[in-house]
Amino acid sequence: MALPPLLPSLLLFLLFLLIQVSTQLEDNKIPPSLCTGHPGIPGAPGGHGSPGQPGRDGRDGRDAAPGRKERRASETGVRGFTGDRGDRGEKGERGPSGECAVAPKSAFSVKLSQQGLTLPLSVGDAVRFDTAVINEQADYNTETGRFTCKVPGVYYFAVHATVYRASLQFDLMKNGHAVASYFQFYGNWPKPASLSGGSMLHLVPGDQVWVQMALSEYNGFYASTKTDSTFSGFLVYSDWKNSAVFA
Repeated sequence: MALPPLLPSLLLFLLFLLIQVSTQLEDNKIPPSLCTGHPGIPGAPGGHGSPGQPGRDGRDGRDAAPGRKERRASETGVRGFTGDRGDRGEKGERGPSGECAVAPKSAFSVKLSQQGLTLPLSVGDAVRFDTAVINEQADYNTETGRFTCKVPGVYYFAVHATVYRASLQFDLMKNGHAVASYFQFYGNWPKPASLSGGSMLHLVPGDQVWVQMALSEYNGFYASTKTDSTFSGFLVYSDWKNSAVFA
């Protein structure tokens, strides 16, 4: 049976059309005329992406211009003129009389009066310097040969002895205790020798100080018209709190 004359041409046209549609389907380019269906359901939200990498540091900014210095709020004014001197005030009332502060005193100096003789003294005897050179406060007793403290404080005592016809050893005593000892050997010299010593002591009222023989055979205290044996003492400073000048 013979085909119609137009059939081959129609088949070629359909084959060409089929090739075009296949090509568009492969390229996912479906012609709008072929997509006539309803819109699809919206898809689910996508997951969060991973954090991005830190960005690079920005460039340093430019230095700002220096600020302007503010002026002081106010300037010091000109000093005014000195005012006139005021009138003299009235004389005030006289104050009460104050106490007279008198510093305590204590000093003495005494010597032996037995001229040309060596004193016959025994161990433990106080040497009685029986002639007062100065003893205004009467703190030294020429009868007993002892100094008695009335003003508390620090005192200095000194002994100068002329040694002749015998060696000499004596002690400076305080309340029955020797605080210093002195010795001078006499070697039958034709002229007298000397022995001196001193000590500083702290005393309170009632304390006594004197010179005492240490050995009976060493009793060479001597005095004459040409030489003396002396005992002296004086107050260096007082710690008497009752005195106004030391209060």
